[in-house]
Amino acid sequence: MGRIIVVTGANSGIGKKAAHRLAGEGHTVVMACRSVERAEEARRAIVEETGNEQVDVMELDTSSVDSIRSFAGRFRERYPRLDTLIHNAAYFNHGEAYRLGPDGTEITFATNVVGPFLLTRLLLESLKASADPRVLNAGSNIIKHFFDPKMQLDFGTLRGLPVGVEEPSVYRRYCRSKMALLMLTFALARELESDGIAVNYLHINGARMSKQTIAKFSLKFRVIARVQNLFLRSVAYMANNYVELAAGERFRGVTGVCFNDRLEAMAPGNSETARGLDQLRFGLGRGHYPWRADDRGLQERVRSICEELSAGAPTAA
Repeated sequence: MGRIIVVTGANSGIGKKAAHRLAGEGHTVVMACRSVERAEEARRAIVEETGNEQVDVMELDTSSVDSIRSFAGRFRERYPRLDTLIHNAAYFNHGEAYRLGPDGTEITFATNVVGPFLLTRLLLESLKASADPRVLNAGSNIIKHFFDPKMQLDFGTLRGLPVGVEEPSVYRRYCRSKMALLMLTFALARELESDGIAVNYLHINGARMSKQTIAKFSLKFRVIARVQNLFLRSVAYMANNYVELAAGERFRGVTGVCFNDRLEAMAPGNSETARGLDQLRFGLGRGHYPWRADDRGLQERVRSICEELSAGAPTAA
């Protein structure tokens, strides 16, 4: 029997390709997207090319608590269970100034961390109804900046810029969000293990950006993105990894793992104690993630912040 799989941000890029692959394998796919119009266009193409009519579009803006709550309610009414939840949607707008999302939380953190946390929470009962429930968080190799001991996981600008505090760059905001998502993955994997829900993180080391994505960037960053695309793998490469982790039998029951693009389990690497070639290997290799992601105190801090922000309450710096 096919699985029921939700893919957020499935109207372009890796998410769209993964939705196509999953539909082609006979699964029921729910494309949870902010732009229903673009998602419907993608859905029609997927149905036509795969012959699978069990592809649905549901509106979801993962930066908005109200939108997430509405989506979760509609999903529970429509589907008897949820087998895999893929948190693919992400916010990263090259060259954009700092701004807050609809609930007053910095837009990148709201979309990439708080949104996945809340959506997972609201769909727990649907996941528990599955015989093999899985949650997959889409990460990024940008977290390797945290191999630098000077790089801090700053939470002081999540609800606005305090007086005298410099605006964090778009890269720092995105890096912060993906490191926090890895920590949240580990925290939720421990919490949900007793319910049989597997929670994992896929370390994405780049994929070609779509024309729609590049069009959102400022002129300078559009040029940079087009050059980067010349050296990046197609979205199909990482979409295949989504499919394996979402539905592959060999990953049944596997939880609390940070996977690289080869679907190998990554290990923590401590650049503060490493020397010479080890430091280079941590930064350039695909075998390690920053050891600070294993800090349970920070993991619980991230979860606590997500609980507060998803309830609409501000959090202390």
